[in-house]
Amino acid sequence: MSHTQDTANVPAASPDAEALPAPVGTAEAEQKRKAARARTGKARFVDFLESYALLVILVVIALFFCFWPETSSTFPTLANMRILLASQAVIGVISLGTLLPLLCQEFDLSVGNIAGLSAIMVAASVSSNGSVLGAVAVVLAIGVVVGGANALVVTRLHVNGVITTLGMSTILGGIILQRTGGLAPASDIPQSLTNFGTGLVAGVPVIFITLLVIAAITYFVLNHTSLGRQIYAVGSNMDAAKLVGLRTDGLRAATFVVGALLCALGGLLYVSRAGGASPNVGATFLLPAFAAAFLSAASVRPGRFNVWGTIIAVYFLAVLNNGLSLAGVDPYVNDYVNGGALIAGVALATVLYRRRTT
Repeated sequence: MSHTQDTANVPAASPDAEALPAPVGTAEAEQKRKAARARTGKARFVDFLESYALLVILVVIALFFCFWPETSSTFPTLANMRILLASQAVIGVISLGTLLPLLCQEFDLSVGNIAGLSAIMVAASVSSNGSVLGAVAVVLAIGVVVGGANALVVTRLHVNGVITTLGMSTILGGIILQRTGGLAPASDIPQSLTNFGTGLVAGVPVIFITLLVIAAITYFVLNHTSLGRQIYAVGSNMDAAKLVGLRTDGLRAATFVVGALLCALGGLLYVSRAGGASPNVGATFLLPAFAAAFLSAASVRPGRFNVWGTIIAVYFLAVLNNGLSLAGVDPYVNDYVNGGALIAGVALATVLYRRRTT
């Protein structure tokens, strides 16, 4: 029989062929593909929740205070929103300064008193000569000197960072006390500086816009430059970073110095916002800054300290504290909130980091 005849004798496909059951192997493969797609969808949903849960909670809390009878007439006002945005800009900048050493697994406990000393010295400088540029020079000097001293002791003398910065914080507290005698210094802050701290652009506080600009620059450097990738590499595994030739000590030192500069800048922003300085203000910065920095690991990039997570955490704590204060809750409740947030932030950062690395 010819090949042509064989081909001709092959029966044509029946119109009902599609209704025939698929081979067992094909059915099992299709089920596996469906299960894989379901798992992928579930994983994406879980990743979304991990990344933006803090932001969602922030929105929910804000809505709660908008409709809660105790705060419905005071919280959702335009004036209160502006106060919230502007008042947290200082903490936001200091939190970013706290974040940088954390990226290299270092703790800088002097951040609060760096900002406090900067505020005192800036207020004294502008009150005596009225020069804002002179105040900026003071900020730069404090940041470089204190940050450099911390970096030198930690990276060259190999003293534990917690001990080093705790000691530095105590020294700075002594300098503040010597300089002020424990009393708020009389100050005559130039209007050009206070206008910056209280001014608005299109209804948005200038100082809040400043925070966003600083955060954007920090984000760009950390996530879109080789320097930032090297800093993250040191924080992830310092031994591995050394093996590939990274200058780990130099990178750690850089985070201490730039972090101190940001904290000193926070002191300048505080003076522009408050129109003066207090000898005790540094102590009020430390805990909220660390709470926000640690909570950043539970937002945007779970398990990893990050810039925008820090900003979200700052305003999460601010909205919660502001709403409670407007409701007439006792001031010590804010300490409970900040302390609890710090513990929760450390716990979440640890859990999420382990989950993503195992």
